[in-house]
Amino acid sequence: MIEHASNPSIDGGLEPPETGVARSYNQGLTPLHPSQKSLIRIRMIIRSLVLLTLALAAEIALQIQLGVQPGMVLIPVALFAAIQIFVLPHRIYRRWGYDMGDEQLRVLRGFLWRTDTIVPFNRIQHIDVAQGPLQRAFGLSTLIVHTAGTHNSIVTLPGLATADAEAMRETIKGHIRQDMI
Repeated sequence: MIEHASNPSIDGGLEPPETGVARSYNQGLTPLHPSQKSLIRIRMIIRSLVLLTLALAAEIALQIQLGVQPGMVLIPVALFAAIQIFVLPHRIYRRWGYDMGDEQLRVLRGFLWRTDTIVPFNRIQHIDVAQGPLQRAFGLSTLIVHTAGTHNSIVTLPGLATADAEAMRETIKGHIRQDMI
């Protein structure tokens, strides 16, 4: 398995989706299923609700203990939550891509720290297709590839349509069998 990581883009990734660093980074790769963006957004909403609940509790405690002005904690946290819900899902989604070639699986991922992982089929030991409850609701699955070795021996590819994930698993299994013969 070959893995490369690079630093985040200097401009912070503010380029429009049709041009710029994200597009050139994912050039020629298959994007994740479009429902993955909605799934990311729902996860961000859940995180934001937990964060807002904690911020509200902290603000109430600070008002009672120290007499802090209302909104000192909750307003910045609410702004952060809005960014997390409305901006990040699209940006995270754009930064994922994959390519399944004849001899290898290539997975590119990363919003701030980008990682390009290449998994040769002859290094794969077994393959899983996993689904959580939210993924099931969207008809998505995660392909999990286990390779020989210890460092980064598990490569995950979320956001695949379940049928696509199962087809990829079968294709890779076919390559593994050919290598054993």
